[in-house]
Amino acid sequence: MSLLFSSLLQILSFLTVLSFKCIFSLSLETDRQALISFSSQITSESPNSPTSWDLNSSPCNWVGVACNRFGHRVVALNLSSMGLSGSISPYIGNLSFLRSLELQNNQLSGTLPDEICHLSRLRLLNLSSNSLHGSIPSNISKLRELTVLDMSMNHITGRIPEALTLLANIQVLNLGRNLLWGTIPPSIGNLSSLEDLILGTNTLSGNIPSCLSHLRKLKVLDLTINNLTGIVPSTIYNMSSLVQLALAANQLWGEIPSDVGVTLPKLLVFNFCFNKFTGTIPGSLHNLTNIKVIRMASNLLEGTVPPGLGNLPFLEMYNIGYNRIVSSLGFIITSLTNSTRLKFLAIDGNLLQGVIPESVGNLSKDLSKLYMGGSGIYGDMPASIGHLTSLTLLNLSYNYITGEIPAEIGQLENLQKLDLAGNRIAGRIPDSLGNLQKLNQIDLSGNELVGRIPTAFGNFHSLLSLDLSNNKLNGAIPKEILNLPSLSMTLNLSNNFLNGNLLEEIGFLESIVAIDLSNNSLSGNIPSLLKNCKSLEKFYIARNSLSGPIPISLGELKGLEILDISHNHLSGSIPFELVKLQALQSLNLAFNDLDGVVPCDGIFTNLTRVQLEGNPKLSLHLTCQNSRGRGRRLIKVYIVISIMATLALCCSIGSLYYIRKKRAKVALSSSSLIKEHHQLVSYHELRQATGNFNERNLIGSGSFGSVYKGYLGDGSVVAIKVFDTKQVGFEKSFFSECKALRNLRHRNLVKLVTSCSSLDLKNEEFLALVYEFLDSGSLEDWIKGKRKKENGFGLNLMERLNVAIDVASAVDYLHHDSEVPVVHCDLKPSNILLDEDLTAKVGDFGLARLLMEKAGDQTSISSTHVLKGSIGYIPPEYGLSVKPSVAGDAYSFGVLLLVLFTGKSPTDESLQGEQNLVGWIQSAFPTRPLQVLDPDLLMLMDTLGHEDHSINAELQQECVITILEIGLSCTAASPDSRISIRHALRKLQATKDSLVNSSPKASKYDEQDKYLSQSSPS
Repeated sequence: MSLLFSSLLQILSFLTVLSFKCIFSLSLETDRQALISFSSQITSESPNSPTSWDLNSSPCNWVGVACNRFGHRVVALNLSSMGLSGSISPYIGNLSFLRSLELQNNQLSGTLPDEICHLSRLRLLNLSSNSLHGSIPSNISKLRELTVLDMSMNHITGRIPEALTLLANIQVLNLGRNLLWGTIPPSIGNLSSLEDLILGTNTLSGNIPSCLSHLRKLKVLDLTINNLTGIVPSTIYNMSSLVQLALAANQLWGEIPSDVGVTLPKLLVFNFCFNKFTGTIPGSLHNLTNIKVIRMASNLLEGTVPPGLGNLPFLEMYNIGYNRIVSSLGFIITSLTNSTRLKFLAIDGNLLQGVIPESVGNLSKDLSKLYMGGSGIYGDMPASIGHLTSLTLLNLSYNYITGEIPAEIGQLENLQKLDLAGNRIAGRIPDSLGNLQKLNQIDLSGNELVGRIPTAFGNFHSLLSLDLSNNKLNGAIPKEILNLPSLSMTLNLSNNFLNGNLLEEIGFLESIVAIDLSNNSLSGNIPSLLKNCKSLEKFYIARNSLSGPIPISLGELKGLEILDISHNHLSGSIPFELVKLQALQSLNLAFNDLDGVVPCDGIFTNLTRVQLEGNPKLSLHLTCQNSRGRGRRLIKVYIVISIMATLALCCSIGSLYYIRKKRAKVALSSSSLIKEHHQLVSYHELRQATGNFNERNLIGSGSFGSVYKGYLGDGSVVAIKVFDTKQVGFEKSFFSECKALRNLRHRNLVKLVTSCSSLDLKNEEFLALVYEFLDSGSLEDWIKGKRKKENGFGLNLMERLNVAIDVASAVDYLHHDSEVPVVHCDLKPSNILLDEDLTAKVGDFGLARLLMEKAGDQTSISSTHVLKGSIGYIPPEYGLSVKPSVAGDAYSFGVLLLVLFTGKSPTDESLQGEQNLVGWIQSAFPTRPLQVLDPDLLMLMDTLGHEDHSINAELQQECVITILEIGLSCTAASPDSRISIRHALRKLQATKDSLVNSSPKASKYDEQDKYLSQSSPS
């Protein structure tokens, strides 16, 4: 009996074990299928990724998968930094035992599936550094065990949900670098376990909730780069657990408590820069002996620098630039000598007193950037400055420094930028400067330097810009600096006492953009080899003693915009080749000994842009005319046009009646567009305005026809868009543009002046639209470097951001605020024009469509399904016969934004195979986003910083990354996943506000464009 009972127990035990194995096997199979579904929606080129999983083996053996100790369930999934793309499968919610999910540093896109909130055991969720969009799931409160939630560096939108505040165990909450808006929920103060709260680089607004001070365990509070306002709650300064307090780039104000260094004893990072804080620098701050970063630049702080800097042995960054601080420079420098880890020191833009002490050489050997410009410093530069051998940037500009440049400066072997402009430095330029072979920018202008330019400057193999203007230098221009192929930005030697001939070696500067040699004593001829400077746009050599003829070879400088050779002794006639310079905007030949006849073509057709006075031997040809249309040739033209017009009228009176019916609809549309202010102009008026549609007045062409620059009878300058009547659908394009612009009024739309619907001299139909003329050309010209500013530079960060906001404002108006919503359908840089103030205006509505119906958030139109737009800017759904929509415009705007800041066209040859511009930029996130930026912009970002008395490079980089993220959010593959133009506009405006508010020149921008308010008609 006992034997039988024992056998039954064994059988029962066996069956129990077998049943558990079956259950566990079924559970593991559930996890396996969930992982297979997950891998089916992602791709990767990495050999160690889900694409390499052996589906015939246990998932516990797969790369990135971890199971519990029994091997029954998957408990962790770590696929970080595997180059994954695609979306997150909702089947991931079936991994019910999952405790850790790490998908950071990939290129995952799409929205976060709600099913992820079924993972009730999840403790760690890291989705940072991807391209996820949409909002945070509303049911995220189900993840009650969650301790770490990191969704930073994505495109997450919407408000911070109140549901997050139900995560009672959360320790790290990182939502930084997204597109979140709204206020910070006060209930976050109830998360008693929270240690890190990072919400920086969003568009959060409102005040900082005082209840955040309830977070007794909080170590990191990062709210940088938002739109937060008001006074920082006093209780925040009593959070003794804080290690990092970063509130930079907001609109916060008030005084910082004097005892902050006592109430925050553990502080390592104190970042309050780019706000509106007043009062003095808290003296107690310098008692924080472990602090690494103090950033208080660009506020309204005053008073003196308190003592105690010498107690900060771990300090790496000290930035108090651009405040109203009055203190002794010697005290600041000497007290910092004990900070042996200091890498960045910026005390510029204050009211400092005294000379640079010898102790400056005792500063940290790791110091790489030293900003002391615009601070009222006087006296000599100490030789000990040569001890700072790690310096890459030295800025002492616009002070009252005297004496000579110490030869020891040649010991700064890592120096890349030297700016000593605007001082009273005398003596010779030391030859030792030639030792600094890493220098790329030198500015010694506005001093009292004497002697010759050192031939050792020929050692600068990386030099981009050299400015020695406004000194007392003499001697000849050494051929060594004319043989620097790297010199591509500026060579400015103006306002000195240089003499001798201008050498033919100047032709070696093939990449130079601007040369200014004016106001010297140079003699001899203008070198003919100047023609080799193919990139030259501005050449000033006025007020010298040059003689001989104007070289014919100057006509080969196709990109030349400004040529000033006035006040010399040049003789001979004006070369006819100068009329071929179509880019030439200003020509100054005044006060020379020129003779002969002034040419009639090219720039000479508008004598307001040519200065010829002081050349008594010159004479105007009888057939020449000035820009206002006076002269004998114009009289002849009027007579001929009148005769031809009469003949044309007689010949076409019969056909006019027939064509009038055909065009009645178009003519009515165009006339109604302009009837309030303008009358239709005739074909002959436009023919006269453009010089018989002369090719020299042609400023653009496309599939629609051609655009000419013209001068109407009242003297106004206009752009005349002439439609090619041989193209299929030309009337439809004309009608579309008229219809779209009939009631549109916005400062960022190109203004339609009038229109023309007539017959030409061949009795053929003639259609044209007359727009305002914008002096600064198209955005495409600026992006491609065809246009630059007078200083030789392209568009800097703020200017590009302003352009982006201008375009977004116009498109937002078209979508939301016009009488009938309009879809532009062809947003691209060539259709964005800039005026003389670089204000951007959207033009070319030939493909525009009016939205006829609106139902909720869905918008439809009554147009055909024809593919509309330009290659690279067309949203993918248009290729599937989806009707044009506001989401399509958002996609085109996103591409335009990416092109504007990367300088790379979507049809660039480097984008081979299936890779497009959007994918190329996405691949750079999050590890190397700055590598995709336009190199010209990267170079200018530093110029926009301390040299322009504005903001530093770190904030600029953060803002540029945000802008690229906005572009990627607009270019999501699915129309439903894209952010709207209005959302993009709000984000861009917030980015601009963070830059503007960071600058002591903020008032310059405060009264300028209020872009959000300009979304309504004006």
